[in-house]
Amino acid sequence: MKPLAPPGAVVVPPFLLVLGAVFSVQFGQAFGKQLCTVLGPLGVAALRLSLASVVLLLWWRPRVPADWRSRGLIIAFAAAIAAMNVIYPALPHLPLGVASTLQMLGPLAVALFGSRRPRDVLWAVLAAVGVLLFCGPSDAPLPVVGIGLALVSAAGMGSYILLSHRVGALSSDGSPLALAVACAAVLMLPFGIVESGTALLAPPVLLAGLGVAVLSAVVPYSLELVALRRIPPRVVGVLLSLEPATGALAGLLLLAELLSPAQVVALGCVTAASIGAVLTRAR
Repeated sequence: MKPLAPPGAVVVPPFLLVLGAVFSVQFGQAFGKQLCTVLGPLGVAALRLSLASVVLLLWWRPRVPADWRSRGLIIAFAAAIAAMNVIYPALPHLPLGVASTLQMLGPLAVALFGSRRPRDVLWAVLAAVGVLLFCGPSDAPLPVVGIGLALVSAAGMGSYILLSHRVGALSSDGSPLALAVACAAVLMLPFGIVESGTALLAPPVLLAGLGVAVLSAVVPYSLELVALRRIPPRVVGVLLSLEPATGALAGLLLLAELLSPAQVVALGCVTAASIGAVLTRAR
């Protein structure tokens, strides 16, 4: 097994690892949205996970855990990763910044779950205002199907946050992550094959898919797993709250997606609610 930090290696501050993951995943998703015009969103999600699993399996060469508790935890983590990838079917219906903002409702719900403090009601109301601004009447209302798919992805992301720390504790390397991504690819691949067929095997598509896989899966998942071993999930949650703004930036630069003033305010509401909920949550 390859160690996460070989002797003599430069140790990168964990907050930089999470910031790197945030920018990598959002710009990777922007490239993935461009690829959707060739493959379709399910095809992109399946190709992304499949190629990411190949890279991670070759790198870590993991062994399947002997105990069923560890296996069950990895399978649950895989299901969360597969659910997160439902963001790709949402992208043809929503701007990237909007989809990323709705996706952050998952980690926000995790931060608020079980809290009975009155001030946490403020964060829930602020997030609800953001969602209403996205979904309320406008000249171009957001499609309900896109919102629904983004919320499924949000549930997956919330589960991913809850399980990451426990999965990372199974091993000192990235073996559990490699196994989980491989299982998630198995879950998603049949849907991709049905939608895209042999187009998944075209060399240009495979090359583009590899880039999307590395940017939006291999790099961010690996960086987040390392960071969660060194800093509390609370701090990671604060940094991940930057994803909506980063997604809006990636959408603007790579997809020429402009958000309306109301959508910008909504993005700010959900981001502020996420940061506030995580910062004020009891340890």
